[in-house]
Amino acid sequence: MIHKRFIIIGTIFLICLSVLLGRLSQIQLFETKSFTDRNINLIEESVKQRSQEMVIDNGRGKFYDRNMVPLTYEAVPSLILFPFLKKMEWDVEKVASIIGVRENEILQALEAAEEPIVFGKPEPIVLTETQMKAINQLKIPGVFAVKKQYDRKIPPAAQLIGLVGQNEKQISLRYPDKNIPKNTNIGISGLQKSFDEFLLQEENTKLIYHVDGHGGPLFGIDVKYTDPSNPFYPVNVQTTIDGEIQKKAEEIAERHKLKKGGLILLDIDTNSIIASVSRPEMNESNPYGNDGAKNYMLTAQIPGSVFKTVIAAAAIDAQLVPQNRTFDCSRTIHGEIDQQFQHGMIDFTKSFAVSCNNTFATLAKELNEIDKNMIETYAKKLGLTEEVGWQGDVYHFDDFKQLADEEKGQIFLSDAERKDSKLVAQTGIGQQNVRITPLQAANMMATIARGGEKKMVRAVSSIRYKNGTTLYQFPEKKLKGDTLAPYTISKLQQLLREVVVDEEGTGRYLKNLPYEVAGKSGTAQTYRYNENGQEYVNKWFVGYFPFDQPKYALAVVYLDALSTDGSVTPIFQDMVTYLSQLNGQ
Repeated sequence: MIHKRFIIIGTIFLICLSVLLGRLSQIQLFETKSFTDRNINLIEESVKQRSQEMVIDNGRGKFYDRNMVPLTYEAVPSLILFPFLKKMEWDVEKVASIIGVRENEILQALEAAEEPIVFGKPEPIVLTETQMKAINQLKIPGVFAVKKQYDRKIPPAAQLIGLVGQNEKQISLRYPDKNIPKNTNIGISGLQKSFDEFLLQEENTKLIYHVDGHGGPLFGIDVKYTDPSNPFYPVNVQTTIDGEIQKKAEEIAERHKLKKGGLILLDIDTNSIIASVSRPEMNESNPYGNDGAKNYMLTAQIPGSVFKTVIAAAAIDAQLVPQNRTFDCSRTIHGEIDQQFQHGMIDFTKSFAVSCNNTFATLAKELNEIDKNMIETYAKKLGLTEEVGWQGDVYHFDDFKQLADEEKGQIFLSDAERKDSKLVAQTGIGQQNVRITPLQAANMMATIARGGEKKMVRAVSSIRYKNGTTLYQFPEKKLKGDTLAPYTISKLQQLLREVVVDEEGTGRYLKNLPYEVAGKSGTAQTYRYNENGQEYVNKWFVGYFPFDQPKYALAVVYLDALSTDGSVTPIFQDMVTYLSQLNGQ
């Protein structure tokens, strides 16, 4: 009986020992870098417990402007001090004299430090190259002058660049076959999201110092500089944004107190985004609050009279607007006396310049009688019903999209709308269910300025390896589908210029700028009101310039504005003036 008990106890003991050994093997041999379903790197965690470190670079790929100037981070030449300096004699006087501070300031900063610190409060003291060299030549253990990278929480073109964050669920959904630690930062929106798989962080670059359980030196006072050995990753993304123009565009939007909406500027030749501003601004402490993270340049809005450009193109091709035809522009789209505008009987060109609603409601109904799909067909020819951002196959990515957050435009929502003449009339003036994005509006202007050639819009020109060589160059690509005839394009160019040069044109305040502008205004009703019964409207001006040798296409929109909020024309005007000065005009 006793012998049997010993066998049972021994068996239980052996089972427990086997389980323990198995667990230890799992921890120390087999899953050291991906322990549990959270993929915890046990080696890194053990090192953290017995080390003090200062991260110089978090290891995620970075975004740059078109001139390879950093957008998402700032490299600040900084003085790094390790806390073990408190327990040793070192030449603090020499360091203080190099950076121009008192010895006591450095010692006081160290006194409160339990981990490595960047010297300077509230902002780090920015060192010169000469100061950095002088400090490092002293070779004092625990004293380093390095360019520490600080991520910009709110970068230029913040909504276009997007946000990063930690999201275990998204990591599992996005990368089910990859062994990625759950605390890895991933792209949540914008380009950060689109290019996330390229940008996934590698190891940190850091200064590291090993300590014992009391914080004392474990291997003397040797501080190591650790840098990922891979010369290629993480990669960096070269955007088409011009950092200086972007900065000025944001200043102009701020100066004119643009509350909601923004502007987007395209280079007509390459069809690339040079600047993109979306408002409300993103708040550093609460990026998603007040829709601050939303990119309104990629969201579909009611365009109002901007859409008359489409009706004009279709009417020209359908030969509905001979020179001798006139329209009663003292009446509304429903034939009633217009209480606001009394333009009388005017021709098609004048109707476009003064943005006569009755003319384009009438033409929309006539076009619809010819073909119920004609309005949508011409909207598509001008790129207003599709995604216009760059997309295509990139390595193993099928149909890769640079602008993953971009919305499509829309014209009609049902056949019932096409059959209702009143709803067709509303559609003809850019109301009812017509929706386009500011990006599509700017791209439409670029298409017209180029003579009808439709192109995809690029926000990124290349992906570069860490060593600076090119991983992938995004080529210019055409948008698929039919385009407008050269004659029609030529007529549209003349109409858009007439909006500015006509003494009653809705763009007449842009007439005397250094660059000649062609464009179209729009004021769209939203049928939403504030507590005082005032209606919110969308105010637009979209166009291109210089007229004879087009270089830029620009869309400016003020969403949910009141009549007292003023026009978007001054914003457009300031951007044109700035760009002309930038180019020496």
